[in-house]
Amino acid sequence: MKILKYKKLKDNKYSIYLDDDTILKIYDDLIVKYNLLCKKDIDLNELEKINNENDSLAAYYKALKYITIKMRTEKEIKKYLSKDYDSKTINDTVLKIKNEGYINKELYLNCYIEDKVNLSNLGPQRIIKDLVGLGYTEDEVLASLSNYDDIWDDKLVKLIEKKIKSNHGYGENKLKEKIIYDMVNLGYYRKDVEEVLEKIEMPTNYYLLEKEYKKFYLKLSKKYSDEMLEYQLRNKLIYKGFKIDDINNIIEKNRS
Repeated sequence: MKILKYKKLKDNKYSIYLDDDTILKIYDDLIVKYNLLCKKDIDLNELEKINNENDSLAAYYKALKYITIKMRTEKEIKKYLSKDYDSKTINDTVLKIKNEGYINKELYLNCYIEDKVNLSNLGPQRIIKDLVGLGYTEDEVLASLSNYDDIWDDKLVKLIEKKIKSNHGYGENKLKEKIIYDMVNLGYYRKDVEEVLEKIEMPTNYYLLEKEYKKFYLKLSKKYSDEMLEYQLRNKLIYKGFKIDDINNIIEKNRS
C-alpha cells in the first residue's frame, strides 16, 4: 500500500494519505517510532500494528486529559474510557497511568474526604456512599474518616442553628422534624442529629403560634364552641408542630 502524502495536524498528529483513499490520523510518537516520514510504502500487517498502538495512545492521552481536570479514581477513568475503547485497551491504559503515578488511591481518598469535610455540608454517611460508588470499600473509607470523628458534632450544631434561624414558618416539633429530615439527607446519622437537638434550646415562635391560632379560631368557631372548639384548636396546632404547653397557654389567654 502506497503512502501518497503526510500532513501535520494539531494535537501531535499527522494525517497519512494512502493510495486506496484511506486517511489515517497517527500520533507523531508512532510516526517517529516507525520512521513513517521516510517510507513510501506500508504493508497491511504493519498498518494494523500501528493502528492498534495508535488507539492505545489515543486512550492514554484521553485519560491524561481527564485526570488533569481533577483527580480521578480507577473506576472513574474506566467508565470514562468505556464509551470509546475495548476492555483490553482500557485496562492497559489504566495500568500504564497507574505505573506512572497518575492514580494514587490513598491520596485521592484523603483529599476527597478533606474537601468534603471542610468545603461542604455533607455528613459521614453521604461521604461513605459517594466513595463506595467511586470504587472504595466501606472499610477503606471508614479508616480515613476516623480522623474526623471530633468534627461532626460541631458541624451539626452550626448547621442546625442556621436551620433554626432561617425557618420561621414552623412550630417547634415540625421544625425538629424538618431539621432531622434535612440532616439525614445530607448524610448525618439520625441519632447524632437527635442528640444535638436535645442540647439546643428551640425557640418558640409565639408570633406564628398566635397567627395560626387566630386563623383556626375564625374557621373553627363557625362550627364548634366551648370544649369542642378548644379540642379542635389543639389538634390543629399540634399538627402544625407547636408544643402542647404553649398551645394551652394561648387557649387559656384567649379564653378569659
